[in-house]
Amino acid sequence: MSVSSTQSIPDATDTPRHVVIIMDGNGRWATQRFLPRTAGHVRGVQAVRRAIEGCGRAGVKYLTLFAFSSENWRRPQEEVSLLMRLFVQTLEKEVGKLAEQGVRLRVVGDLSAFEPRLQDLIKAAEARTAHNDVLHLTIAANYGGRWDILQATRQLLKDHPELAQTPDAITESMLAERLSMAWAPEPDLFIRTGGEQRVSNFLIWQLAYTEMYFTPTYWPDFDADALGLAFDWYRQRERRFGRTSEQLAKKSKY
Repeated sequence: MSVSSTQSIPDATDTPRHVVIIMDGNGRWATQRFLPRTAGHVRGVQAVRRAIEGCGRAGVKYLTLFAFSSENWRRPQEEVSLLMRLFVQTLEKEVGKLAEQGVRLRVVGDLSAFEPRLQDLIKAAEARTAHNDVLHLTIAANYGGRWDILQATRQLLKDHPELAQTPDAITESMLAERLSMAWAPEPDLFIRTGGEQRVSNFLIWQLAYTEMYFTPTYWPDFDADALGLAFDWYRQRERRFGRTSEQLAKKSKY
């Protein structure tokens, strides 16, 4: 179980332990090049590979990518269908490479909405990489932060129905350990590409004290240099977790 940033002070290092990314701008990247939006999603797969490799080289332990939100079903049917096919193709082609690189893959979200073939591929990929520990890669698919909190609350009440009569007995840790990413530490660095500056219902419980980095670079153009800029920015941040700068300065002397 990860350390809660509101209950205790996590260790802060120059290299983020957990990086989360909203991979935004695929469609706009394609539109600017007079290509169909789907071409941007295909090109974005290359950026995923670069992010995995870059985080691995930097010593990041956990990388979480927001691939498909629970609200993305509202997009045109053609685009949604392409995203589903691309998900299947990527799992079929990339899992072997991830296994060889020591990457453990997990997929979180309400997977019941996906076709059986995709669900089976996800289960097989997770099982094939379950022993790996070099980098923990999580793909959030049909995921929403509010859904995550809601499903955790429901699971808590299923496990402990007596809490409905004694709600004051509910603690933060009881809910947190039932969230879909309870195994991972809270994110240190949040990156959103594409110029938008919002969290879009992504990990809204876990982002309580995460450093937020927004870049106008579209996801297909997000390369090793762009990732390096994000890490450079992160190293300049003062992670206080509710404390003052004076307290941190005093602590650093000892």
